[in-house]
Amino acid sequence: MDEQGGQIPSISSATEEKLLFLQENMVNFINQYGLPVIEVSLVISKYIRIIVKKLEDKALNSDEELPKGLLFPKPVESSGEDPVMDSFPLERILESVDQDRMDILDTIIRTILNETELPFIPALAVLRDWEHIIRTQLAKSTSPGHLFSPLKLPDDF
Repeated sequence: MDEQGGQIPSISSATEEKLLFLQENMVNFINQYGLPVIEVSLVISKYIRIIVKKLEDKALNSDEELPKGLLFPKPVESSGEDPVMDSFPLERILESVDQDRMDILDTIIRTILNETELPFIPALAVLRDWEHIIRTQLAKSTSPGHLFSPLKLPDDF
């Protein structure tokens, strides 16, 4: 991969290189546009569902079992207080998201997964890491407004 040109890794590139390219592009886009937690969450959960379904179908056809660590989200520590989200209808939340930003993030992920032919298991592991960060931030939310706060990524992410 040409690091300075930002070119997408080839199919023959190492999986680690493909994962790094995916991660860097997602982080850069999310930080640059200050994407809200809800928007990132919706896109990430879409890809997790798609990949898990494909892996489950493949495992079923091969009479194999997938590791539980990939099938389910990582546990999140909670402060013990439940967020107060009942007063904010889901329809209203979904009407408030910026579909264009979500489409761009979706395109970034889809293009990198497809063009690099990134294996599903490592891709799912990376998306599960993203999901954990999102769920951790949501667990600290105290109101529906927090759904529209920019996703805060750790410095070393």
